Amino acid sequence: MSETKKGLQQNPHAVREIREKNLEVAIGRQVRELRKRQRMTVADLAGQAGLSVGMLSKIENGVTSPSLSTISTLAHALRVPLVQLFSGFEEQRGCMHVKAGDGVEIEREGTRAGHQYQLLGHIGSNNSGVVVEPYMITLENPTERFPIFQHEGIEILYMLEGEMTYRHGDQRYLMEPGDSLVFDSDAPHGPEDLAALPIRYLSIITYPQAR
Repeated sequence: MSETKKGLQQNPHAVREIREKNLEVAIGRQVRELRKRQRMTVADLAGQAGLSVGMLSKIENGVTSPSLSTISTLAHALRVPLVQLFSGFEEQRGCMHVKAGDGVEIEREGTRAGHQYQLLGHIGSNNSGVVVEPYMITLENPTERFPIFQHEGIEILYMLEGEMTYRHGDQRYLMEPGDSLVFDSDAPHGPEDLAALPIRYLSIITYPQAR
């Protein structure tokens, strides 16, 4: 690496606040915390939101499901954006487990005989806005000219077996077991010289979700 000992932009070990799996409880906790932060009593907030003290207590304790209109009124009374009252709710996060040998073999454009592409999983629609496609690629037969790929996103290669020269744009990189390559996949790229077969490497492609 050209830059060494450079800190990561985020702490991968940082644990975010615990999220609540029940939406009503999550909203109630947020309302209570925001009310206390602003040093308002239950009666104060209930009066400003046009609710009874009993109804507000039920909302704060997560025992009733408030309407969107009520949530909007509470957010206005607390002087916070509506979405902040949902911030403590834990949404479903994508995860896919694929056992060895269970990956889906696919035909990519330009695939030749003896070139196997195995899709190891797929996470599409999610809150990160990023699609992730991991492939295990096996090349067993030499070819006169390997197809060049070009697509949006970022690609990460990790070499497991064999030896090849990999092209990215006008640069060539010798890839041996343990080597990795991270690149903008919008530039023309692909294996160029299959020096030692069989070749096996992991390719992870990430790109923005379609809007």
